[in-house]
Amino acid sequence: MFIGEYQATIDEKGRISIPVKFRADLKSKIVVTRGLDSSLFLYSLEEWKKLAAKLASLPISTANTRAFSRLMLAGAMDCDIDKQGRIILPGYLKEFAKINKKAIVAGLYNRIEIWSEELWVAYKAQTEAASNQIAEQLGSLGV
Repeated sequence: MFIGEYQATIDEKGRISIPVKFRADLKSKIVVTRGLDSSLFLYSLEEWKKLAAKLASLPISTANTRAFSRLMLAGAMDCDIDKQGRIILPGYLKEFAKINKKAIVAGLYNRIEIWSEELWVAYKAQTEAASNQIAEQLGSLGV
């Protein structure tokens, strides 16, 4: 299970360090892909296979299904975690998430999100401002 928020820096070779707390659950190979809200989603290989199977089972006759599958699957890249716990973020993914030098790595149960620090700060402020309304909506769903 991935939880917590960590600051990270992208080095000159495009590498980002995965927090030590997350590494044991990830093993040595992961998948990183375009996420939502201008973030990147990072999955263990096991979790990625579950998600990919669900996406593959969706009907291709629906435009939104095709679009979401393309976003997630075509944008995916499998990465190896090096001995120092780093992965190389491909340029197209850094560009998609507007990540330059500083990033936030956030654990979200079965996935990790990687954000531009600037976008994360703005998103978090917006979400915190609306937290009462969000809680109310989740309450109606039984959360």
